[in-house]
Amino acid sequence: MIIAGVAIGGAIGTLMRYLIQTHSLQWFGDSFPYGTLLVNVVGSLLIGFLSFIFLERITVSEELRLTILVGFLGGFTTFSTFSLETLNLLQQGSIMSAFANVFLSVCMCIFACFLGMMFARAL
Repeated sequence: MIIAGVAIGGAIGTLMRYLIQTHSLQWFGDSFPYGTLLVNVVGSLLIGFLSFIFLERITVSEELRLTILVGFLGGFTTFSTFSLETLNLLQQGSIMSAFANVFLSVCMCIFACFLGMMFARAL
C-alpha cells in the first residue's frame, strides 16, 4: 500500500510541477528558470509545514505521510532540474543568472521551509 501511495503521490506531484512550469514560461518567459524556482520554494514551504503538522499536531498514517512527503513533494520538487538548468545557464555564458539561480533557490527554499514550520507552529 505504501508503494502505491508514493507512486500515485509522485505522479500527481510531477503533473503539478509540469503545469506550473508550463504556465511560468507563458507568464515570465524563458530567460530564467522561474518555474523550477517556484516549485522548489513552494515545495520547501510545504515540506516544512506538513512535516511539522504530521509530527506535532495531527496523527496521520505512515502511508498518508509517505504519500504526501515522499511521493507528492518528491515528484513536485525539482532539484535535478534545477541542477541541469543551472549548468545550462553556465554553458550559455549566463554566469550571473546561474549564480542568481543557485543563490535564490538555496536561500529562498531554506527560508520557505522555515516559514512552513513557523506557520504550522502558529496553528
